[in-house]
Amino acid sequence: MTFQVACQEADVDPADVMQVTLDGVDLAIARDSDGSWHAISDMCTHGNVSLSDGDVEDGGIECWKHGSVFDLRTGKPRQLPAIQPVSVYALKLEDGSVWVDVDSPLN
Repeated sequence: MTFQVACQEADVDPADVMQVTLDGVDLAIARDSDGSWHAISDMCTHGNVSLSDGDVEDGGIECWKHGSVFDLRTGKPRQLPAIQPVSVYALKLEDGSVWVDVDSPLN
């Protein structure tokens, strides 16, 4: 695994998300209301819009355009109209930084 710094922990509040790009891969770095961290593809598989503009709630992220909700742990859609999952990436926290490996999606 090749981890790279995506952002700082202080950059993302609980129940929030931010968009970052690592090696040409657009990511949504999300933090659940319980404080859990996630890195997923930033592109909705239904409408080709940025998921980082959506809301994070109950372990999912909602696409602002058509309302699809993706599970932040698995990338699977929980709600139509999306039927294809988004990629999920390994993430670790170290010394206040959020590190992500974009070389090998977990799903």
